[in-house]
Amino acid sequence: MELNERVAAITPSLTMAIDAKAKAMVAAGEKVCGFGAGEPDFDTPDHIKEAAAKALREGKTKYAPNDGILELRAAIADKLASENKLSYKLEQILVSNGAKHSLFNIFMALCREGDEVIIPAPYWLSYPEMVRVAGGKPVFVRGSEAHELKVTASQVEAVITPRSKALILNSPSNPTGMVYTRDELRALAEVAVKHNLFIISDEIYERMVYDKVEAVSVGSLSPEIFKRTITVNGFSKPYAMTGWRLGYFAGPIEIVKAASAFQSHSTSAPNTFAQYGAVAALTGPQDCVTRMVEAFDGRHRYLCKRLAEMKGITCAKPEGAFYVFPNIASFGLGSIEFAGKLLEKEKMAVVPGAPFGADENIRLSYACSMANIEEGMTRLERFTRTL
Repeated sequence: MELNERVAAITPSLTMAIDAKAKAMVAAGEKVCGFGAGEPDFDTPDHIKEAAAKALREGKTKYAPNDGILELRAAIADKLASENKLSYKLEQILVSNGAKHSLFNIFMALCREGDEVIIPAPYWLSYPEMVRVAGGKPVFVRGSEAHELKVTASQVEAVITPRSKALILNSPSNPTGMVYTRDELRALAEVAVKHNLFIISDEIYERMVYDKVEAVSVGSLSPEIFKRTITVNGFSKPYAMTGWRLGYFAGPIEIVKAASAFQSHSTSAPNTFAQYGAVAALTGPQDCVTRMVEAFDGRHRYLCKRLAEMKGITCAKPEGAFYVFPNIASFGLGSIEFAGKLLEKEKMAVVPGAPFGADENIRLSYACSMANIEEGMTRLERFTRTL
């Protein structure tokens, strides 16, 4: 059977595959320590669930406006203005079925055939697949261990060609957990502005930063940078709303209109009553987010301490998100083989770094219990000693 070439070339998400395999082993009675999927182990806060339930009881179960309900877009605009110092009109905001959907809409609206999108590596594994489906070409720039796996402005400028269309920035980062400083972002953004590139700023982990680190919205750095920035965010990570499937982006009106038109013919508006829960998330108490981040902070400190004590493993201390990305190159195994043997011998599920563009690393998510982390570190240390 002949399929669409772009779709047939897509590699399924390895993070979801690892998580599914670990869950299947658990269902079969195995005691697996899972560090795979990036999903908070907290429940959605009650006031958010109640807002959605109230919407259901009030019959808010019909189609919503394609761009998202007015109340939610207004709450997003207020949030972006007060927290991120970004001034967007409502017509510059599009609500979608998750931040991943927002990104896909952006690439479909922005990329012409052969347009190049610069992607710092290590990268979230869905970025290049989405760019390719949209007809674009991913161009990778690798951050070095010496620079905490972050790319520099000079590295980005070195790969710019007449076909370059956009630069993706993800800070705090999945998979590394690293956060770009204000000065680092400014230098990268100024290169983008100089060469008329759009900046796609994925800020889904912005609330998850530690040790008083600042997560800066790149669009806030100057009016010139703001004009070329597309800001992406969502509700999955900060409010433990992964299954609600709600995300959004804000940016230049032409891009928003094009993405909105595409969305109108693909999915239409997101879930109606879920959007009322999202309004409560943004306008209600934020102590639920604070408590979750404090818990993540404790886990990340413990995890980094244990990894630092293991022979053969090096790991830059993450400053945000809920991932660590240790280097396992000294053991002489690629990341897929390492992760496979670890799952087989110790029943510990981690994600290989290869699909993130870093075959010498593995990704561990600490969006899981401290008990799971403690047992997992014992298993990982025991495994590495056999190597």
